[in-house]
Amino acid sequence: HRKTFISPGTIALKVLITWLYWDAGYGKYSDPLQGWTLNAKPLPALDTYVRHTVAARIMYGLLGPSGLRLMTPTVVYAEMFCAPVALLGSLVGSKRIVYATIIGMCSIHIGIAFTMRNTVLLSSVACVAWCIFLPSGVGTDVGFSSESKHDKRVKLQQHGASTWAKRHGLSTLIIAAFACGSVWFEMFSDQCNQSHKHIWSTLLHNRWNVFVGAEEYVTWEIAPGQLADGSIVDVWSKSDEVNWNMPGAGAPCTSTARAGRWRSYPYLAELEGEDGEVLWSYLCRQWDEENRVHEAGNEGKKLLKFNFFMLQADVKPNMGFSATRKRLIHSHDCLSKTNFVEKDDGNETFDFAKGEEL
Repeated sequence: HRKTFISPGTIALKVLITWLYWDAGYGKYSDPLQGWTLNAKPLPALDTYVRHTVAARIMYGLLGPSGLRLMTPTVVYAEMFCAPVALLGSLVGSKRIVYATIIGMCSIHIGIAFTMRNTVLLSSVACVAWCIFLPSGVGTDVGFSSESKHDKRVKLQQHGASTWAKRHGLSTLIIAAFACGSVWFEMFSDQCNQSHKHIWSTLLHNRWNVFVGAEEYVTWEIAPGQLADGSIVDVWSKSDEVNWNMPGAGAPCTSTARAGRWRSYPYLAELEGEDGEVLWSYLCRQWDEENRVHEAGNEGKKLLKFNFFMLQADVKPNMGFSATRKRLIHSHDCLSKTNFVEKDDGNETFDFAKGEEL
C-alpha cells in the first residue's frame, strides 16, 4: 500500500507544475519596469501587494518598506527554482530536498492567503497541487502511520515494457497530444486561434502570468442605480448605500466588494450590441430577482437604470494612496432594449452620484 505510482499522468503533472511556476517567476524576472528587483522604482512589488489585510499591515509594520524591498526578489527565485529542485529531488529519490521545497512553497502560498484578500482558495489549491511531489512513506515520515516488518520486505513489482505500454499507452497518447497542442498554442497559433471564444484557448493556456509587475494603482467598481421608488442603491455591491470611498484597506473592489461576482466581469465592459445588452441587462434581472420585485409590495424595489463606474487610486509609499479618479464605463436603462443605439444628447440624464436629475 506504500507504492509510488509512476505513470505518464504523474510525470506530466509534475512537469506542468514546474512549467507554471517557472513561467510565473520568469515573468516577474523579465518585468520591463523591474518591479520585482531591488532596484524597483518607485515601489517594489511586495510593497504594493502586502497592504490589504490585517496580517499584511502587521507584516508591513514589522518589516517596513526596506524589508519588503529585500524580500521581493526572493519570491521570483523561489517560483523559478523550487519546482525544478523538487522535480530533481523526485528523480534522485531525496526526501529532504522534496520536503524542503514543498514546505517552502506552501509557506509562500499560506503567506499570500493571509496578506492578500480572497486568495485563500487559490492558495489552498496551489498547496494541494504540490502534494503530487510527496514521496512514498510520507505518512510514516510525519508519524501518521507505522511501518511493519512485513512492509519492509515488500518489493515493488517490476513491469516489462509491454505491460507498461498496455497500462499507460492511451494516457501517454492523450498527454502527448495535449503537450503538442500547448506548444502549438503558445508558439505558432495566431491571434484568431487564441480568442476566448474557442474552447481550446481555455484548455491550452497553461500559464500563470499574473502579478508580473508592481501594482501601480488599485481599481474598484460601483454601480449606483435608481429604483422605482426613487431611492439610490449600489447595484454592483448589492448595497442600499452608495459609497464612493476606497473599500477595505485599499484592496481593489474586484476582489473585495463584488458580492460574489465573477472577478473578470468588468473586463467585458467593451462588449457592444447584443452581447453588451445581455451583459448589462443581467445586473437588472439579478437585482429584480433577488429583491422579488414581482411579488406584491415589492414593486418599488424594481431597478430602472444604473451607471457603472470604475474608480482608481495610485499606490503611494508608506501604505498611502492618491486621490480617487472616477470614470463612467456604461449607463444602462433596464426598461430599454436599445441601450447601444445612439441617443439624442438633449435627453435628460440622471446624476447617480448626487441622486438628482441634470
